[in-house]
Amino acid sequence: MCSFGLVKIRVGNAEIVNERMGVNMRAIKIGNNSIGSGYKPFIVAEMSGNHNQSLERALQIVEAAAWAGVDAVKLQTYTADTMTLDINASDFYISDQDSLWQGKSLYDLYKEAYTPWEWHESIFQRCRELGLIAFSTPFDETAVDFLESQDVPCYKIASFENTDLPLIKKVASTGKPMIISTGMASVAEIDETVQTARQAGCQDIILLKCTSSYPASPEDSNLLTIPHMRELFNCQVGLSDHTLGIGAAVASVALGASFIEKHFALARADGGVDSAFSMEPEEMRQLVLETERAWQALGKISYSPGEQESKSLKFRRSLYIAKDMAAGEALTPENLRIVRPGYGLEPKYYELVLGKRINRDTKKGTPLSWDLI
Repeated sequence: MCSFGLVKIRVGNAEIVNERMGVNMRAIKIGNNSIGSGYKPFIVAEMSGNHNQSLERALQIVEAAAWAGVDAVKLQTYTADTMTLDINASDFYISDQDSLWQGKSLYDLYKEAYTPWEWHESIFQRCRELGLIAFSTPFDETAVDFLESQDVPCYKIASFENTDLPLIKKVASTGKPMIISTGMASVAEIDETVQTARQAGCQDIILLKCTSSYPASPEDSNLLTIPHMRELFNCQVGLSDHTLGIGAAVASVALGASFIEKHFALARADGGVDSAFSMEPEEMRQLVLETERAWQALGKISYSPGEQESKSLKFRRSLYIAKDMAAGEALTPENLRIVRPGYGLEPKYYELVLGKRINRDTKKGTPLSWDLI
């Protein structure tokens, strides 16, 4: 692949134009945070509907997220009426036996899960007081207009809306960074979404690998998509993770994820629309810690001992005199050993020096050096 101009890439039946001249892999700024490979992973706690329709609980979730050490808290901005139609039958009824929400209408589910818009200001203010970035996922154009009045620093597009190109254009027109979950989307659909966003004015895009099942299984996560997506669309990448635990998120960092989003609740036992696959505070704290450790461990390509490792060189094996010897005596397997520590000649010289004579009396435990021979 060339590094300039328009590059056409074919994946399956889709032909993608990669605009490598106009888009680069610079870090993306959200508030005072930089997101990219040169910075620790940016961790987002997704509140979703885990407030259980209590503003007090929503504020407690923000405080718990700050304690856990995340970088941001994310809301979802919609109402039941902006999300769907008030119909309790047919297409609008969840009948899937495997769904967490089986037996509900879409309207009733979103009415239960939504975050009242009048709460946003209080939640965002508490985030700012605790040093957290606060932003949201809008689900229609009215939500974008409302969030602009709240001066959010960026926007998230949910997987189920990543093909809603009018919404993509509306969000992109703000010029603010966009984080786009790619759950269920084909390569061609992601390409169309990215091109639409860029043409509408957004150049700072983060694509999130996402498996849109709740909870998601590790086997369906396909994290190897992350570096491929980064190269294919020439943008920062991350993970919107619905698996249980922190394993998938930590693994994603090794594959280039610089942004990780997990649903967050005070306690799964308290219930709530998303609680079954949400992280609790101590788990989120571990995720913050272990993803940063994973990022630190990546380092650089290096085959030489590092500064700390160099201190251990002395514990390598080397050649030592194993018996008291007199001047003129020959070195043999009985009086010359390969042992730790490493102050003598390297073991590779063992066969070369066998049979050679030493030039002075030498005590057992003396490191062999060339000036003894």
